Amino acid sequence: MARVAFLGLGVMGYPMAGHLKNKGGHEVTVYNRTTAKAEKWAAEHGGGFAATPAEAAADKDFVFACVGNDDDLRAVTLGPEGAFSAMKKDAVFIDNTTASAEVARELDAAAKAAGFGFIDAPVSGGQAGAENGVLTVMCGGDQATFDKARPIIDSYARMVGLMGPAGAGQLTKMVNQICIAGLLQGLSEGIHFGKKAGLDIGKVIDVISKGAAGSWQMENRYQTMNDGKYDFGFAVDWMRKDLGICLEEADNNGAKLPIVALVDQFYKEVQEMGGKRWDTSSLLARLER
Repeated sequence: MARVAFLGLGVMGYPMAGHLKNKGGHEVTVYNRTTAKAEKWAAEHGGGFAATPAEAAADKDFVFACVGNDDDLRAVTLGPEGAFSAMKKDAVFIDNTTASAEVARELDAAAKAAGFGFIDAPVSGGQAGAENGVLTVMCGGDQATFDKARPIIDSYARMVGLMGPAGAGQLTKMVNQICIAGLLQGLSEGIHFGKKAGLDIGKVIDVISKGAAGSWQMENRYQTMNDGKYDFGFAVDWMRKDLGICLEEADNNGAKLPIVALVDQFYKEVQEMGGKRWDTSSLLARLER
């Protein structure tokens, strides 16, 4: 059993912290910007809650965070009453936020200077993956720090991999989002074309999903897409944030991402349709409006 803190109880963090407590058997203290949610989590799972990130992180072996963006992450780590001010020597900070590689390297350097470890560990698998404890976790950091954190991360993960030094986890998550963006646009166009052609989409997917066109998105999203249901899942707002990170990194490293740039603008149109919180599969709604 380890002494653990978890900062950020959104749709991902809330169940992830629960798995650390119930599946992992760890002693967990949570922090959330809205204290009522932290109190609710503590009452539900039997853990503790803290009023500040620093209070949550004090004397903990591992501190996790899953917040919104780079600025939110800096606030809970380096800001007034941030976790980094209270972390003990040889502890490990694991960041599950999808953020930039730049902030990961920045926090890794700050952690090393203070004598504790840092792992950037963005996740894939969405809300369902978090709730079921089967997330894919892409890590960046030192091997020794990763080896120390791995058994704790396993509490909410199905796959955990060390991709390279600090920032490599975030870069791998960018690859993940780049692939998903193009795939969802292709799936949307395929379903749209099939419907216009008068095909039975269920029969079409049943056949092509067993061949080279098959994907997780096809298996898990085609039915809701075909039914025009999008009020669930990974929100368009979040995807645009992630694609913005990808495009900014591409500007830095010279990569060409024409499809990502195009799909990002398609998602902007979905937002303008009122779909800010719709699932990312709502690219089809743009074609059918």
